Amino acid sequence: MTDPALTPLHLGQTSALPARPEEAVLDYVPNPRPGRNYLVRFAAPEFTSLCPVTGQPDFAHLVIDYAPGDTIVESKSLKLFLSSFRNHAAFHEDCTVGIGERLFTEMKPVWLRIGGYWYPRGGIPIDVFWQSGAPPQDLWLPAQDVPGYRGRG
Repeated sequence: MTDPALTPLHLGQTSALPARPEEAVLDYVPNPRPGRNYLVRFAAPEFTSLCPVTGQPDFAHLVIDYAPGDTIVESKSLKLFLSSFRNHAAFHEDCTVGIGERLFTEMKPVWLRIGGYWYPRGGIPIDVFWQSGAPPQDLWLPAQDVPGYRGRG
């Protein structure tokens, strides 16, 4: 019998975009390879949120890496969660760390890291990084390979 808490709400269903991150429901499904150390990577190159001071849009390339525990995050629910930041006013640090902490708290992976590569605000690009702790020793950890901002040229 499957755990009802692990029954995806969004997969195969029409789902509305949550108005705020707090309203987003992240779905988790059983890890298809329990007991194995492997890395899952999600890249969101068009992440958007709003500046809490000016209300102007902010843009980032997010890279989320994690080593699953008993569950994995269902990608459609993750997409809806990340999209719910579109009208959310918060600093880069709050968005990036908040996403990582929520995933880590709810999914309980072995390890998780997030890199938020933000495009310039006021002429200064801001990159924000968070991880849950040291990665497992036997985990292959590829570089995130998001180039630093160069401007035009």
